[in-house]
Amino acid sequence: MTTGNIPTLFIEAQCLPEAWEKTVLAVWKKGIDVKTEYDKPEDPPSKDATVMIAVENPFAEPRIHKNFPGGPEELESYRQEVCDGIHDHWIDPVAGKWTYTYHERMFAYNPTDDLSNPNANKPFKPFDQINYIVEKCAETFHTRRAQAITWMPTADPATNDPPCLQRLWFRILKDDQGQPILNMNSHWRSRDLYKAWFMNCYALTELQRIIAQRISEKIGQTVKVGRYVDITDSLHIYGSYFNDAMTEIEKMQDGNYKARSWDSNHPAFQMMTDEAKQKLTQDPDWYAKGKG
Repeated sequence: MTTGNIPTLFIEAQCLPEAWEKTVLAVWKKGIDVKTEYDKPEDPPSKDATVMIAVENPFAEPRIHKNFPGGPEELESYRQEVCDGIHDHWIDPVAGKWTYTYHERMFAYNPTDDLSNPNANKPFKPFDQINYIVEKCAETFHTRRAQAITWMPTADPATNDPPCLQRLWFRILKDDQGQPILNMNSHWRSRDLYKAWFMNCYALTELQRIIAQRISEKIGQTVKVGRYVDITDSLHIYGSYFNDAMTEIEKMQDGNYKARSWDSNHPAFQMMTDEAKQKLTQDPDWYAKGKG
């Protein structure tokens, strides 16, 4: 029976690997079957749901899932892409390259009416939304206005690959000991749960930590990273890779996510991450070239 309603799911977890496994299983079992605009004729419908995921401590160990589609090198490259902007130079729609990066939209938001035209109207100077968040949270812990957006309604709908991430929202509360805690919500219009979710959350929580550190420096008091809440309108597992995903989903059925995870200080993870950092310092495009 089909009600015409998108399933709405709520997941709670202590750490990122637990959250990923619980969410994959929930969408696989309870998601609606729906086609996508990227399907080939032979692809089955995707599994899809609207999902809110609350991660109590995104830096709790184990922090790294060993089996997400990727590896430590790709994870570090993506972290630097989001937090440091190492791939902002890939933004060049005229040359058929990217129309945005999340780093560029958050650190240098500059709305326009035509992303394909380098001479298109840009009425404002680039605006650093992350700096605004730091300033606003430092000024008023309980503010409801500390947010950064990515969407450009004047330009993004006309592109083939508009941003999935729509908004980040922040607020500081004090715990029972008076310790300031930075909470973060992320809001997404669409999301690849199996292949993208873990890397997205890893990088964004690293940004959450950077913002907490910057606020700490500004107010002269330590601000700790608090819970992370992840809200997606369409969180999906694409039918085009069901066969690959099912192998991992079968493993997840036992609920023992720790057996498939690493602490962030695991020697193998640290070694591969350090090697990636060195190579990316020499060439920010190193990982992408290796995958080409």
